[in-house]
Amino acid sequence: MAYYYTNVLSAAVLGFFFLFVVSGITFSEAQKVPGIYVFGDSLVDVGNNNYFPTLARVNYPHNGIDFPNHKPTGRYSNGKITADFLAEKVGLPTSPPYLSLTSMLKKNNPSFLSGISFASGAAGILDTTNKDLAISMTKQVKYYTTSVYGEVVQQLGASEALNHLSKSLFYIVIGSNDIMKYDRIHIKQQPEEFVDSMILTLKQQLKQLYHYGGRKFLLAGSGPIGCIPLQRHKNKTLECKQDVNSACLMYNEGLKSMLHELKSELKDINYSYFDTYNFFSNLIQKPASYGFSEVKVACCGLVDDIDVKHLCRRTSSYCSNRSDHLFWDPYHPSEAASRIVVDAVFEGPLQYSFPFNVEQLIAL
Repeated sequence: MAYYYTNVLSAAVLGFFFLFVVSGITFSEAQKVPGIYVFGDSLVDVGNNNYFPTLARVNYPHNGIDFPNHKPTGRYSNGKITADFLAEKVGLPTSPPYLSLTSMLKKNNPSFLSGISFASGAAGILDTTNKDLAISMTKQVKYYTTSVYGEVVQQLGASEALNHLSKSLFYIVIGSNDIMKYDRIHIKQQPEEFVDSMILTLKQQLKQLYHYGGRKFLLAGSGPIGCIPLQRHKNKTLECKQDVNSACLMYNEGLKSMLHELKSELKDINYSYFDTYNFFSNLIQKPASYGFSEVKVACCGLVDDIDVKHLCRRTSSYCSNRSDHLFWDPYHPSEAASRIVVDAVFEGPLQYSFPFNVEQLIAL
């Protein structure tokens, strides 16, 4: 795995080797953006959780079985995830995990210009969500503002760094773990109050990223968490848990309102909000249209498997027709699903993206 991430970093550095400095740094014609900075949870974690002690780790078979090297990489998937496919869309290597590079800072001065991923499996918006398992969103933002931002400024100079970051994508997928945590512990706080605390906290985090150069944001709303295999398994009929889905919808409405407010407060910020909930609901309702035949049961960790409440383990059984399954494990989408999602995120109809899809966001 170290070999793989070293190659990714080398690709990132080589990608900038031929950039020509005249009045400032530009990026190659093959690249649509100069960098992608990723924040969030297991849906976009490319391996950060491999670099600190945590139970929320998937660096073992059968994860990664369909990845190019057929080995686990720390991704919660049988293969690539949305962070990989988005990078491909814009002509960049996948942003490497931040924790894989921190030890190299003083020795090799790695380039953060093409992007970095801070995402951590089990992470939440709120610091109290899985605090012993993951890098919280607060800490991810702090890593960016106190370490990566400074390195970019050092390499490019203050003015060009801001120019570079203003053209880069800030990709954020977060909130699902907070909602699931609330559902599990049934805290005394009313759902509306809990969601409001999530939205207020995330708004402050986004403002921090803005004050440190971020201008173009891609944010994914919560999917229908009540329909993931783990939640379906709680019903004998394998139907979705509607109370959980209601919380997801509440959060999404709050997120959309907050982004609208943020745009009115910070005029030069732009964003694309992806309606994950309705997009995945469509996949579930019309699976054959997207090439799926199984949307209720996970490929790895089947409903009658003892591991159904856990992540895919070495001892878990797994399906042979992984491209037919919407879900890889009881929580996470398959590689096939992630590819379809990014196609919609990048160039899909505005039915699912507001107010722009990513291709339009990049062109601003």
